[in-house]
Amino acid sequence: MSDLPACVLVLHNRPRPDARYSEADAGVMDQVRAVAEALAQLGVRPSVAGVSSLAQAAQVLAGSVEPVVFNLVESLDCPEDAALVPALCRSHAKACTGNTTACLMLTTDKWQTRASLQAAGLTVPPGALVGVGRRVRPTQLGAGPFIVKPVATDGSEGITAASVVKGPGAAMNRLVAQIHEHLRQPALIERFVGQRELDIALVQKGRHAHVLAVAEIDFSAFGPDQPRVVDYQAKWVSGSFGFANTPGIIPAPLGKRLTQRVSDAAVAAWDAAGCQDYARVDMRLDGEQPVILEVNANPDISPDAGFSAALAAAKVGFAEFVGLMLANAMAWLGAPAPASRKSMAAPACDIRTSLPADRQDVLGLLGGTGKFRPGELDIAAEVLDEANAKGPGGHYQSFVAEMDGRVCGWVCYGPTPCTQGTWDVYWLGVDAAIQGKGVGQALMHHAERAIHAAGGRLAVVETSGRDDYDQARRFYTRFGYRQASRLRDFYAPGDDKVVYLKPLQ
Repeated sequence: MSDLPACVLVLHNRPRPDARYSEADAGVMDQVRAVAEALAQLGVRPSVAGVSSLAQAAQVLAGSVEPVVFNLVESLDCPEDAALVPALCRSHAKACTGNTTACLMLTTDKWQTRASLQAAGLTVPPGALVGVGRRVRPTQLGAGPFIVKPVATDGSEGITAASVVKGPGAAMNRLVAQIHEHLRQPALIERFVGQRELDIALVQKGRHAHVLAVAEIDFSAFGPDQPRVVDYQAKWVSGSFGFANTPGIIPAPLGKRLTQRVSDAAVAAWDAAGCQDYARVDMRLDGEQPVILEVNANPDISPDAGFSAALAAAKVGFAEFVGLMLANAMAWLGAPAPASRKSMAAPACDIRTSLPADRQDVLGLLGGTGKFRPGELDIAAEVLDEANAKGPGGHYQSFVAEMDGRVCGWVCYGPTPCTQGTWDVYWLGVDAAIQGKGVGQALMHHAERAIHAAGGRLAVVETSGRDDYDQARRFYTRFGYRQASRLRDFYAPGDDKVVYLKPLQ
């Protein structure tokens, strides 16, 4: 790992002793110490900074010289701000380990994560969301038992053994009211399925996610009347029954076929949530059916956490893992330097409505990318011709980028039929000779501004899941789009359709 940076900023949230869940809040310091020690082993100089707010994080980043940030920020004074740290790092031209802002925002919301998993064809427990101030509607729920939990916390915060109830009634209503009152967020009610719970740790190597290990929670010490659930005490409160009696079994005793099925479901969940670098997928088994509970982006990596146990089971040293995260961060975003910042400056290009005379140039630049099949180019030609024929009043809005009088990029977008405020970005192409110079960014900015001005609230992009489209998918992710679904073998065997969404504000 000779290409690692000389110094790295380890950024973390400051623990709050008076926090409701102070044990989990303080646990971040175990991660900080482990990462700092691993960096020293790698010959990388660590600089550690704790922050309590996004504004403080911005001040630290503005004054730091480290090109890479190891992101260990789990919560801030405004809890939802923690997900914005990767984007803040990028705005300061710094590489950042772990998952993107889009992924963190999605996976923090269990209800939205469920929707993304279901859209990808994955199984989640039947459930219902009860907004703050709302009451439980039993007709929504079906058969029990159920578990009641906050929709936007991690680390089992807000979950106790009493969170599992047989059905609607006073106990369920009390749990929902407690979440509304104490945590000020909606309550998620899910069917409590199966008796076996699994944790699957994944790490990114190259372009793909790899399963480190499948672990099973050992509930053998639990009595018949004790719900088999890993609650807050089991995760954080030493001396509690759950803490002492929920060890992980690695590898889980599932057999080869079921282990593969579980691993495939975990990778599919990683894809659906748009994960990168490292994550943990939690699921339960309903018979032999994997049922996904949640996707944990940037999970706890302290020495006694399940993720570290999975690293050990896979014979991956912790320092090796930290080095891989640094290498991934630099590959995804590029370790910044003054020269690289200059090269990423927006080019001097003009954007204008496309004309019939642009037809050959547009189709030529699309063909020159080597990404499109002949049939796809025929469709592009039809769309371009219709846009040019009908002009601004037509469905397709078509614009080209010009540089030094030469057409070098094309974007085409339009409102999605039968929706309210949803627009499709149908085509985005840039001359292969100048890709990476900012033309695509300029075209996308133009499209999003125009869509928003026309009353659009949501932009949709569909692209291929093939390996040679990795650069395009990374472009959309960096631009704030999150993966909403992945349809296997949609375009052709082995060629998935990946759908990205971005709310426009």
